[in-house]
Amino acid sequence: MTAPSAEESIQLDQFLKLIGAVPTGGQAKVLIQGGQVLLNDQIETRRRKKLVPGDMIEVLGEQYVVSTDAEMDGSSDVGETPAADETEKSSGETE
Repeated sequence: MTAPSAEESIQLDQFLKLIGAVPTGGQAKVLIQGGQVLLNDQIETRRRKKLVPGDMIEVLGEQYVVSTDAEMDGSSDVGETPAADETEKSSGETE
């Protein structure tokens, strides 16, 4: 198994800012170090933890799945199509 490249990973604090869960890195730090962020159903307190496609983040009652731009565009080289809930946040609501 190969390690993900820098293009395929993002730090946890940067991800929280990207998805709009927090407006600043300082607020991301407070949530992460306060144990309020779950990574793959485990509390994660390292704000610079590298995330890779497929990781699931839960913060402030919302769930997010990390994906690459290629997966979101539907042009993944892997040959897999991401599920609809992988490209958008989910809050446990049924449709």
